[in-house]
Amino acid sequence: MMDTMTAAVEAVLFAAGESVPLARLSLILGVDEEELSRTVDYLHELYESEKRGMRILRLDDKIQMCSAPEHAGVISACLEQRKPPMLSQAALETLAVVAYFQPVTRAYIEQVRGVDSSYSVSVLSERGLIEECGRLEAPGRPAVFRTTDVFLRTMGITRLSELPVLPEVSGGEGLEKLQSAIDKLTKPQEAEQNSAGEDADTP
Repeated sequence: MMDTMTAAVEAVLFAAGESVPLARLSLILGVDEEELSRTVDYLHELYESEKRGMRILRLDDKIQMCSAPEHAGVISACLEQRKPPMLSQAALETLAVVAYFQPVTRAYIEQVRGVDSSYSVSVLSERGLIEECGRLEAPGRPAVFRTTDVFLRTMGITRLSELPVLPEVSGGEGLEKLQSAIDKLTKPQEAEQNSAGEDADTP
């Protein structure tokens, strides 16, 4: 049987519809983060063991309520949702660079990839996979980018430390060494996406 705090956590996550920082929830509920973390673990295990239609996700220092992945097909059919267009190889390469070296500028991404990446950065930003997180104190004050909670959720991980280990990257070999990491990053999407055959960074 749920206590008041557990029910409150469940209510907040349901109402929020997006990830909620543990620190903020801890402050509002008047409990320490360790106790709150145990409550989140309890809810996670409860939903899993009872095979409910909802799940509790940890996304680094945040938590979120979402639908159970096994019901994705039914949800899409009922709500008539269309799958988003698949990411091109160029976009996946850009995403991998951001994921492993964040925060990064567009110039750094282009240095690693060796081609203009403005379109891929724009696509990934529109999908919510990366976001601007500040500007460098340099001429032109270029924007720097990082991955988002949507990225973590899409990849099925709770924190960036769970990404596959990246080999040493140096010089012009950077993109080649990123390739195996890119392949691993795309595995969660393989069931829904096929190669677009679109390697150039163009619309």
